[in-house]
Amino acid sequence: QVQLVESGGGLVQAGGSLRLSCAFSGRTFTNYFMRWFRQAPGKEREFVAGISERGVSTSYEDSVQGRFTISRDNAKSTVYLQMNNLQPEDTAVYYCSAQYASRSAYWGQGTQVTVSS
Repeated sequence: QVQLVESGGGLVQAGGSLRLSCAFSGRTFTNYFMRWFRQAPGKEREFVAGISERGVSTSYEDSVQGRFTISRDNAKSTVYLQMNNLQPEDTAVYYCSAQYASRSAYWGQGTQVTVSS
């Protein structure tokens, strides 16, 4: 069974940076496509960024393009989300997910990111 544990959230002022981490265990990490999602209060969960199994391909939601960077360290079975120039609208609970082929994704418990203006 896959387990995902996010960390790195916190309170930061607008314009600041945070790096989120998601530790993966239970299966072979390099078989899984990894994504970050976020959910703000009263809103649906939305895609933020994704990275392919070997880290060759990445994708981003338009509003974070150029500010956020997703990466993975396959030796450490960890995926990261570097977030720069954070804005109040980035405030949300951030979740990582792991998906093998077209199977249902696994989810972490989430980490809170709060950006003050």
